Amino acid sequence: MSDNVDNSPELQDMNELLRIRRIKLQELKENGRDPFKIVKYDVTNSSEEIIGSFDTMEGKFVSIAGRVMSKRGMGKASFCDVQDRDGKIQVYVRMDEVGEEYYEEFKKYDIGDVVGVKGTVFKTHKGEISVKAKEITLLSKSLQLLPEKWHGLKDMDLRYRQRYVDLIVNPEVRKTFIVRSKIIKAIRKFLDDRGFLEVDTPLLNTIPGGAAARPFITHHNTLDIDLYLRIAPELYLKRLIVGGLEKVYEMGRMFRNEGMSIKHNPEFTLMEVYEAYTDYRGMAELTENLISTVANEVLGTTKVVYQGQEIDLTPPWTRMTMTEAVKKYTGIDFDTVSSHEEARKIALEKKVEIKGNLTKGEILSLMFEEFVEEHLVQPTFILDYPVEVSPLTKRKPDKPELTERFEVFIACREMANAYSELNDPIDQRERFVNQMKKREAGDEEANMMDEDFITALEYGMPPTGGLGIGIDRLVMLLTDSYSIRDVILFPTMKPRD
Repeated sequence: MSDNVDNSPELQDMNELLRIRRIKLQELKENGRDPFKIVKYDVTNSSEEIIGSFDTMEGKFVSIAGRVMSKRGMGKASFCDVQDRDGKIQVYVRMDEVGEEYYEEFKKYDIGDVVGVKGTVFKTHKGEISVKAKEITLLSKSLQLLPEKWHGLKDMDLRYRQRYVDLIVNPEVRKTFIVRSKIIKAIRKFLDDRGFLEVDTPLLNTIPGGAAARPFITHHNTLDIDLYLRIAPELYLKRLIVGGLEKVYEMGRMFRNEGMSIKHNPEFTLMEVYEAYTDYRGMAELTENLISTVANEVLGTTKVVYQGQEIDLTPPWTRMTMTEAVKKYTGIDFDTVSSHEEARKIALEKKVEIKGNLTKGEILSLMFEEFVEEHLVQPTFILDYPVEVSPLTKRKPDKPELTERFEVFIACREMANAYSELNDPIDQRERFVNQMKKREAGDEEANMMDEDFITALEYGMPPTGGLGIGIDRLVMLLTDSYSIRDVILFPTMKPRD
């Protein structure tokens, strides 16, 4: 080893194993074999292709690349496992095949190094499909240590912070995010095949509309105005319905400045769909068909196991009104509750915390959250929400205190939210005014007045159904992931000091 790097203060301060890796890199550079100067390596096959098609691949010359995950030496011959995106494949390296100089260099490779291998496909005496190396090239030197082989990366906080290491050492994590990509692709195909147009709307909004949520605020220096990271694309997408696009959807990041939990990340992926000339019943049919089709497309079944419980996504799903659901699980029939005062009295008797002079509708919603959600394991549509908690939704003609809105619950979690969209500009203005009163009273999640959106409605929006699906929660369900952080590649984390 070179003496000229051994006394470097930087190296002396490092863990000895890390220090040795840097010394090895320095030697490579001195010998004109700096791996970081390699700009390209042609790959012909993946591990999965070779192993899955061995009958046709046997004896063929291939070029693979990946990370060294283990090494086993036997004098003038060695084995190593090379991991690419699809999995691992064994590589057999013999001195007389690659040459003594390259074999000696190979013996100095470390676990975690990225290599390229060219050779022939064969099966060992023990029956393991492998590549017999004719040439092996160091493509990138790993200067860090991977977690110990048998224990892996178990620290959940570290896994989320260093997702790149998590992906290297935990195959099931790689699989989760590959499945996530397939889910998103299947959703797009489902909607595209039905004539929906995918669109993009602004992430920077002058008004944070379309949901009840506290926004993130930023400032545009040139315009000298505050802007909000979007909490939902709803109001822009409905403008497009006014403009005649009729069937649109958008899938993208939303930002809500609120609490964090296994179900909530401040930055998350939401899909919203709008279709003219239909209502929330049409959206219900679309929802159950979309989710069941995606599950079947990606997993090959509509029956999935989530956290030990089998869930059947096969349509049709159960449908209950919110009033029916509360009656079923509490025995209280809100159709017979005659006043806000009576509703507040019932809530107090049930020990439900209420703040201020909540209305009957708001208390019905609280009772549902408190006593019903925990029972909704199998896919269930909860229909007809109170108007007070649905400021963008069309009222039910026969019960104007309720709206044509549903939420889908699966595994006791909200998975989707849909409306017969409010298209009456006069009613919409009144709803915004009521929301503004709540905001002035201290509710930071209440909607703001959006004059341009009302103007758009005044031009005439046809009867429309709208739907929102939380993509992260859907991925959680279809990959049996406990926390939303398990399905977001880089979840929001508090920086370490």
